[in-house]
Amino acid sequence: MLTYKAPIADIKFLLEDVFNYYDHYKKYEEFEEATPDLVDAILQECAKFCENELLPLYQSGDKEGCHYDNGKVTTPKGFKAAYQQYIDGGWSSLSHSLEYGGQGLPPSLGMVQSELTGTANWSWAMYPGLSHGAMNTITTHGNDKQKELYLTRLIQGTWTGTMCLTEAQCGTDLGQVTTKAEPNGDGTYNITGTKIFISAGDHDLTDNIIHIVLARLPDAPKGTRGISLFIVPKIKTDQDGTLGEANNVTCGSIEDKMGIKASATAVINFDNAVGTLIGPENKGLECMFTFMNTARIGTALQGVCAAELAFQNSLIYAKERLSMRSLTGKKYPDQVADPIIVHPDVRKMLMTQKVISEGGRAMIYYTAKIVDDISMAKTEAERQAADDRLGFITPILKAFLTELGTESANHGLQIFGGHGYIKEWGMEQIVRDVRISTLYEGTTGIQALDLLGRKILMTRGKSLNDFSKEVLGFCKNKSLISSNPHKRQMNRFIWPLGKAIANWQQYSIRLALKAKSNRDIVGSASVDFLMYSGYIVMAYFWAQMAQSAYEKLAGDVENRDFYRAKIKSAEFYFERMLPRTKSLAKTMMTDPKSIMQLDQELMSFL
Repeated sequence: MLTYKAPIADIKFLLEDVFNYYDHYKKYEEFEEATPDLVDAILQECAKFCENELLPLYQSGDKEGCHYDNGKVTTPKGFKAAYQQYIDGGWSSLSHSLEYGGQGLPPSLGMVQSELTGTANWSWAMYPGLSHGAMNTITTHGNDKQKELYLTRLIQGTWTGTMCLTEAQCGTDLGQVTTKAEPNGDGTYNITGTKIFISAGDHDLTDNIIHIVLARLPDAPKGTRGISLFIVPKIKTDQDGTLGEANNVTCGSIEDKMGIKASATAVINFDNAVGTLIGPENKGLECMFTFMNTARIGTALQGVCAAELAFQNSLIYAKERLSMRSLTGKKYPDQVADPIIVHPDVRKMLMTQKVISEGGRAMIYYTAKIVDDISMAKTEAERQAADDRLGFITPILKAFLTELGTESANHGLQIFGGHGYIKEWGMEQIVRDVRISTLYEGTTGIQALDLLGRKILMTRGKSLNDFSKEVLGFCKNKSLISSNPHKRQMNRFIWPLGKAIANWQQYSIRLALKAKSNRDIVGSASVDFLMYSGYIVMAYFWAQMAQSAYEKLAGDVENRDFYRAKIKSAEFYFERMLPRTKSLAKTMMTDPKSIMQLDQELMSFL
């Protein structure tokens, strides 16, 4: 059976030492209650809930799966009781507005909570997780009546939310959406159409489910310019929240999936279901991006969760499993063989898992501070500046961290050997569960096109230049100033990082020039460019963690081994992971001719 212990020490290291969260919180009067003592109490209680209640349901939920019977979905045994504990504990309202029943704590703290619940049981965490995006969308674009009716109950957790985008004929290409919205003349609309792949689309955890739906008004422009956004409840309600009759929203089926089997992925049919418009007409896709950006960061988090869970269990197994002797001589002569952790290949896989999970966590927590800044922006200029920063890093997080989370899970299965292929050990489940993360909320290829095409080429590299200035500013402050007591030690991180940033900018310019004569270079280079970017971004945070560790070791601090381990992990990252950029640079700059020259009719001679 899988085990999980919340990595509290690592979380607090990032919050307190690397990202200085408490000074960040002091910038905002609304976050004054987010003190170290309160945050520590929240971490400890959340860890107990995740370790004691959610983790035991992870493998049993996968084995049982969700049940579908004549339009009704039932979650696996224990899920509903755990959800009620989640509500009773106030977890659903932690980081939402006081005005609508939330506790008013920072969104970044909610992200930390999501990491713990997601690592313990990703399938279960998807049910409340989808509600966060719905809440953010209603908060940003809803009117007062919509907020009062829906937001209060979503925050309480008595209702949950979904996002309904995809249809059978269109996945990422939402310009093909055909779901219709007919006005009733009273401010409501009849919604008709079918949506597929709806995570948490139906379940038995709450009495009502609030769907955020993309649909077309009559005579709307074609393509993405003619899509509007609607709130459609499963059960009709009065303005005071009293439930009425069914709203012609039915679950047609649930998918039989590779993984996350305990999370219901539903086909949802809307047959003249009554909904209300949220946001302006024909601006639904723009409004939906509020939901989608939230979901993409959450999906990036899934990669980190999988990496952490795989690493923790791989480490335990590698310390206990005896096989062969170390190449440098017996390490445990009293045993029949040495534990496999002494073998360099196993150790390399473990270290890769470790730097992925800890580096990925740092990337998420950095981004969470930006989300705080957006939520607290007092002017449109402040909000836009923070949103631009978030928009640049979101595709990197979503694609890079899910690809590396999948790599980490596969390493875990490999470390377990034949036992990793057996269900009772749980490693194959992590592999199956995390694999979807590279697909939903936009595949790796889609995120890569967004990064290179929209965020780099279409803006002439502005976002990249802004981020590069931040990284180079760190390099200058931590290395070039002679008063820095860790200057010599940090140079082994600072100089490679600074060089990588310069190369990143140069390659971006070269790709832009190549794209002028051959647009296929954008498509052929994009995924390699995104992964290249991801390794450099993670290097930035490993350098920051190394610097913080040196600063702690310079003082009178307990648990010195923790900080020494951080520095050694940073060394591994810079020596073993960052060099992957060299091969990526070669392939992303290569002409797409060899990809495109073979006629599609000649690809197979069957």
